[in-house]
Amino acid sequence: MSTPQPPAPTPTLRLAPVTPDNFDAVCALSVRPDQEHLVSPVTKSLAEASAHGEVAWPRAIVDGDEVVGFVMAFLDIPWNPAEDPHDIRSGLWRLNISAAHQSKGYGRFAVKAVTAELRRRGTSRAYVTWHAGAGTPEPFYLGLGFRPTGEESDGETVAVLDLTNP
Repeated sequence: MSTPQPPAPTPTLRLAPVTPDNFDAVCALSVRPDQEHLVSPVTKSLAEASAHGEVAWPRAIVDGDEVVGFVMAFLDIPWNPAEDPHDIRSGLWRLNISAAHQSKGYGRFAVKAVTAELRRRGTSRAYVTWHAGAGTPEPFYLGLGFRPTGEESDGETVAVLDLTNP
């Protein structure tokens, strides 16, 4: 079975800022019931984005006029300043693809778009975390080239993607 390739960005498929025009559609997104324990709801992500505005980069994943998902990156966060004040990281904070739109390449598109934005900002590595267990997104992220670092963050596996080789 071949891995689906992400749809190419087009004027109809894009990441868009969350605005009053798409806010309700973004908040209405829900993953499959068996995934709810693996990712926070979009409403929590938007609250975190508001509280951490300087480092949060929330975006709707839009295909045509339809919101199909939500992605939020984190930008330049000191990872563990007490141990290494120079360890500044950026990466994927949240990824929610609507249950009705999963397995269509939207998640891959969103990760590729976020990593392209991080490259544009001069970032050389992108980080992500995931919960272990049934339904984990680990195979998805490993398939995109992320590799576990051996670290954990709040009980989640930490992985990194080298952005210097597109």
